Formats: sequence, C-alpha cells, structure tokens
Amino acid sequence: MKFSLGIVFSPLDQLTDLAQTAEECGFSAIALPDSLFYSEEVSAKYPYTPDGSRFWDAQTPWADPLVTAAALGAATTRIRFYTQVLKLGPRNPVLLARQVGSVANLTGNRFGLGVGLGWSPEESLWCGSPFAARGARGDEAIEVLRLILGGGMVEHHGKHFDFGRLQMSPAPTEQVPIYVGGHTDAALRRAARLGDGWSSAMMRFDELRATIDRLARLRVEYDRADQPFEIQAVCIDRFGLAGFQQQAEAGVTDAIVVPWRYYGVGFDGDLAAKRDGIRRFADEVISKID
Repeated sequence: MKFSLGIVFSPLDQLTDLAQTAEECGFSAIALPDSLFYSEEVSAKYPYTPDGSRFWDAQTPWADPLVTAAALGAATTRIRFYTQVLKLGPRNPVLLARQVGSVANLTGNRFGLGVGLGWSPEESLWCGSPFAARGARGDEAIEVLRLILGGGMVEHHGKHFDFGRLQMSPAPTEQVPIYVGGHTDAALRRAARLGDGWSSAMMRFDELRATIDRLARLRVEYDRADQPFEIQAVCIDRFGLAGFQQQAEAGVTDAIVVPWRYYGVGFDGDLAAKRDGIRRFADEVISKID
C-alpha cells in the first residue's frame, strides 16, 4: 500500500517544505484539494458531513491544485501529485486539458487527475457552467480530456461540448491517470466505467470496505476487472500500523493521511511540528507496512 500526504487547510507557505519532507520520508504522492471560492450562502448541503455543513470558512487557505502541482513539482524530483478531487462542473474540459497536459509535462509525468462533479451549485453557476445534468456533462468531460491528452489532431461533437479539429502540443508522454471521486452509486459506476481509480472522501472502515467490494463488482460488470485500478482512501476510524494493514487487506492501494493530526498538531500548526509528524509516521507506519 502507498501513502499520500494530504495538505488540505495547510498555510500555503508551508507546502513546499511539506512536499520535500514527504518525498524524503517515502510518501508516494501529495493529494491536492480543490475549492474555487467560499460563497457566503450555499444552496446545497455539503455531502460528506452528517448535517451538511462545511467544516471550513471564508478564511481557510486554498490554492489552485494545478498551479500547486507545478510549483511543488519544481521543488521535488520523485514524489507524485494528484487532485483529490478537482471539480469538473465549473471547468471547461478543453481549457482543463491544456492545464493538465502542461502540468504532466512540467513534472515529468508525476501528475494524476482526480475529478468529481462538484457539490456546490454556486461554484458551477458563477463560473458560467450549468449545474443541471452535471453527471452527463462530467462523463463527457472525461471523454474530452482523454481525447485531447492522447495527442494528435482530434475533434469532438457531443451533447455538452463541441469543437472542431485541434491539437495541443506537447501531449504528455505517458497517459495521465484519471481518478473519479464520489460516494453515490452513480459516482461509483462512473469510476468503474471510466476511471483509472476511485478516490474517497472521509469514510468509516466498514463503509469503505463495502464500497471497495461494490467497485469490484461494477468493474466486472463493465468488463474492466483486469485493468489496473487505484483505491485512494481517507479512512477516519482505522489508524496505526494495524489499522493501515486492515485498510490494505480491504483493498486500499493508497492511504491519504494528514500525519501530524495523529500526534496532536492542528491543520494550522507549526511547520516544524508537521515535519516531525511526517517523519514519525514514516518511521512508525510506512517503513513497517507489509
């Protein structure tokens, strides 16, 4: 099992040091969060808390994940980066393909694209995209991304996106993996049908294990069971070496962790304490995991 460092809510001036420390300590990747803005009022409930409330506020720090990947890629040599997850709904996939291709090239193919539809109507509508039919739009957006990033002269004439022959150069020299987030049945079907993996939000172990089993059945249904498939998980009730071994046995291939939280350091904690937490976690878990 691999480990990815979650940097959500960390001050932006800490990110380079955290990425470099994670690389030194054997982490596989940095998981990059995405939020476009904080709307004072929101017309939908956040789907991953019991009461639908957001657990961040207008002052919480965020950076564009593609810009962050490029910046941190320039400060590291081996560690990978992926969005966890980037909201497709507000974004045009043609423009996004240009950005993703650039990051993939500039990082030496150390980038993966995790995507979700986006839960906030305001984020889509205020960026000029419809919120309705976002599932079908998301499916087609993934198709457009794969088409353009595959290289060469291409065109697309779909229900939601339409363009004539175009080419973006240079194309990535390796396929950019696309991971699909979401907990609904439609999201799991999208991941099994179109994705190179699935990425969870916060989940308890029993629900996570059941979801992994469901994905395995869906991949058989879509005749994709023999293809590589990542399970990126944020499990909130299995910790320590034994807990991560349980996750691995359940099928998790990539555990996303914020290691300093295990040692009592907050999201806005001191950089030195966070780096100590990364090193301690690497010694106690990463170096010992089967």
